[in-house]
Amino acid sequence: AVNIPPKSRPIEFDVSKAKPSPKPSRKPTKAKDTSKMMMGMTRKIKPTSSPSPSTASPHPTSYQIILDEIESRKRLWKPKNDGPPAREHMSKPTQTSKSRSNSRSQPSAQSKKTPEARRSKDPQRAKIEEIVEISREEYKADPDNVFKATKLADALRQKDLMYHDGGLGQREALEAYHHAIKLTLKRREKMLRNGEPTNISRSGTRSVPDEMFFDYLQKSVDGMLCALYTNRGKLYFMANMFERAVESYTECIEIENMYLDAVGSRGSSLIILGKYAEAAEDLRRVIENDSERLFKDAFTAMAKVLVAKEDVVPQGWGPMVKVLEELIESYEATLDAGESLEQQHLLAEALNRLHHVMFTYHDAKTKNQEAAWKHLTNSYKYKMATVEPYDANHESQKLLSTKAVFHKNFWSPGIGSQTNLPIFIIGFVRSGSTLLERVLDAHPEIVGTGEDSVFNGRLDHIRNSIVQASISGDMLELNQVVEEMADSVAFDMRERWKEIDANSAKDDKTERTEPTRFTDKMLTNYFNVGFIHMLFPNALILHVARNPMDVIWSAYKHEFPPGGLDYTSDFHSLANMYHSYREVMLHWDSVLPGRVTHVRYEDLVNDMPGVARAIIAATGLDWDDNVLDFHKKKQAVNTLSTSQVRKGIYKDSMNAWKKYEKQLRPLFKLVGDEVEWDLKTTLPSLTPTS
Repeated sequence: AVNIPPKSRPIEFDVSKAKPSPKPSRKPTKAKDTSKMMMGMTRKIKPTSSPSPSTASPHPTSYQIILDEIESRKRLWKPKNDGPPAREHMSKPTQTSKSRSNSRSQPSAQSKKTPEARRSKDPQRAKIEEIVEISREEYKADPDNVFKATKLADALRQKDLMYHDGGLGQREALEAYHHAIKLTLKRREKMLRNGEPTNISRSGTRSVPDEMFFDYLQKSVDGMLCALYTNRGKLYFMANMFERAVESYTECIEIENMYLDAVGSRGSSLIILGKYAEAAEDLRRVIENDSERLFKDAFTAMAKVLVAKEDVVPQGWGPMVKVLEELIESYEATLDAGESLEQQHLLAEALNRLHHVMFTYHDAKTKNQEAAWKHLTNSYKYKMATVEPYDANHESQKLLSTKAVFHKNFWSPGIGSQTNLPIFIIGFVRSGSTLLERVLDAHPEIVGTGEDSVFNGRLDHIRNSIVQASISGDMLELNQVVEEMADSVAFDMRERWKEIDANSAKDDKTERTEPTRFTDKMLTNYFNVGFIHMLFPNALILHVARNPMDVIWSAYKHEFPPGGLDYTSDFHSLANMYHSYREVMLHWDSVLPGRVTHVRYEDLVNDMPGVARAIIAATGLDWDDNVLDFHKKKQAVNTLSTSQVRKGIYKDSMNAWKKYEKQLRPLFKLVGDEVEWDLKTTLPSLTPTS
């Protein structure tokens, strides 16, 4: 059976209510013409909504509307005394991190607003926020109701999954899960004392693994605990607390060792932690026992293990490839037979994943480029048949609006926070940003916080607040709001680190130096440099750039989570996204000359000691020799580059696109003149190598 929730399905906060889809036909079939089958799918499957590409905040208020409003208000921005604001006012933080550090629960500027003021103007996001508010009130009214606690935790986790807002609701969700688990354990202990079985559901079944799709009210006590432990583990995973995630999944597995959702999820977490042998064992158990094929992510995860360290998997690729080939044949036969639109959608999504794993197999193992390309092409045909057509006009309009609003005279002197705490890393996807962040994170005073951007998560609120404050035309009021927004972001970055640090394994027994810099690696913030400079005029902005065809090929061949990056799987939309990226970077260099510091990936790889020293110098911190040993650090890295970054410096990816040069010729032509880029690394203290 295929059980991948289609993007068109209404949002469900209780995943236990989902139902498995009908099993696909197993009848044999002769070989099919895939291209004809895909043409039929394109006609029959109604594409589902997907966020527009390169949108830094996944579902922000309409970008153009906000920019237009800012531009119209900008004409009114002037101090009441017709002169520049006093530096005493501009330098004084509105609410510094020091003044707020006395209470870890101190609300940020955003959380002080009323629910109505905080709520997004995006209809879908506003609806989710409304559900969270309702669930929160119900939980407050009945705090010892395990189902109310679980409902709130699940709603917050779902929101965090859909809108990467820097972990705004993660602490609250974890507390709700903790409480729900505590209440359920208390009930379980009482039942055990009374000699009652804890694995019997309300309908009388005794199989905890089968309860995964039961409503919470119908689950046994053991089934409820497994669901809670697993969902809490997934939240820990999203919060970059990978050791805690493993612990939570293990608590479920100790109750029921065939609860495959927890087993597979633990395997994925172990990959992040570099424990490939343990991960392989978990993933093997899922693949061998998942008769309904509900957990196809296990194939993708196992492929990561095999690419990174094949010798930890008994018999290597063979057993999994055999299963994949049988599944692909079966699913394509079912799709060709003509199922319902929903079933076709599910099958297409499944085939996208399975073909992509087969691409990885041939690309990394057999080196059969023809077979690899065939699977990659089929994977993306299925994928693009299930998403909305790419909206090139939206991308173009966003670019034009950004350039029109953020002109040379947009930024008034003295506006913004004086802190240099954030370090923003921007660039096109697959540009080498993970390597750059690991280098920074190896410095004792710098922390890499990954891709869940606090700034980006607040961007919708920041934009709206700037527009609202600009209505008065008082620059002092505007500056106060901007400083409040900036201080809130900086404060929450530090608080998020404290939470992650307290729940992570340390490299050694010594205490880490209190960090003075935090990286923000939301690459698509290249569209938001104008806002970054407005809030943080002193913050370092590092733009990592890579050989155009190398970065475009890497973006094309990698499968990203569903969303705006779906469109990197199509030549035309990928080329359009890359053109947009290049043009907006040229714009920032024009209107804010020298504000963005460029770092060529190739320079970083070829001259790591020199470039690393120049990068640390650009942060204003003293050099530390540990920086060059970044790859020895045991910190978990949740990114598509997880295994690569553990290798240290390697040059395998340079000119990697030429291996598929023949197949990439159409894309090469679409990129046009931008297949070349003479951009130079602009680190001030870097001495060019001869």
